[in-house]
Amino acid sequence: MKPAAPAPLVRARDLTVRFVNRDTTVHAVNGVDLDVAEGEVLCLLGESGSGKSVTLRALMKLLPRQARVGGSIEVAGRDVQAMNERELADFRGGDVAMIFQEPMTALDPVFTIGRQIAEAVQRHEGASRSAADARALELLELVQIPSAKRRLAAYPHELSGGLRQRAMIAVALACRPKLLLADEPTTALDATVQIQVLLLLRELQEKLGMGVIFVTHDLGVAGEIADRVAVMYAGRVVEEAPIGPFMAGPLHPYAQGLLGATVHPGMRGKRLTTIPGAPPSLETEPTTCAFSPRCEWAEAACLAGVPEARPAGPGRTARCIRVPAA
Repeated sequence: MKPAAPAPLVRARDLTVRFVNRDTTVHAVNGVDLDVAEGEVLCLLGESGSGKSVTLRALMKLLPRQARVGGSIEVAGRDVQAMNERELADFRGGDVAMIFQEPMTALDPVFTIGRQIAEAVQRHEGASRSAADARALELLELVQIPSAKRRLAAYPHELSGGLRQRAMIAVALACRPKLLLADEPTTALDATVQIQVLLLLRELQEKLGMGVIFVTHDLGVAGEIADRVAVMYAGRVVEEAPIGPFMAGPLHPYAQGLLGATVHPGMRGKRLTTIPGAPPSLETEPTTCAFSPRCEWAEAACLAGVPEARPAGPGRTARCIRVPAA
């Protein structure tokens, strides 16, 4: 008899997020299923407004009060939806940590970098002040900040964008989380610093054995860091695949459009492919293929309902009627 497969580090089923106010309801996430194994890097890809960052925050129960979250979320075997505030305070930073897109707003401007890291270590690990300070120095050296001992006393505004992002990574890694959530952490950086941070994240992930969910709209970034990708559109995952087969040939028309609109070597003098139109308004939940108004292959069958996720090979699915079942 085969031994049972280990439970995934992250398991989300039929995840939905609605933002409700007096006048409208925004259907931001519409039935997302996600699995992430220990030590795996999953990239969530898609345009702005596709639901990537909202999905990420739902995994930490880090959404505003007007959000209505449905479905089930398990991280490291714990039911996130059932956690109270005290349990969430231990869970965030302990089991799971997040790297935010803009560290200047995520880091506290009135505390030094060293104090912010040490405070997390004291809160979650019960370390003494001296042990926490030593751990803070160790972490700054781990994320390759030059003159790490001197930077402990620096405030966020005294660091460059690249160093602030490295400091944000150090804060996230302070308590050795099992899962790291990265919300477009390289978007605000120039190309040279961006690749340095990506290589650093991949090195740290492999060294520490963390699971990572990395949000980006850049296929080049996904190609550098991902083991698997999940492409989101209008709050749904429309394609999921290992990174190699995906980059060799996406199956969903939207994913094909994303790859066609990506700059790569050898394109000098050539026009980029563009995806016509704009993403749909999510004030009503899509009841058909949400991409069909922008799809050159759309047909009547696309309007018959939301396409099911069709198996299309090992670890691969796509929500498109044109994809033959594997």
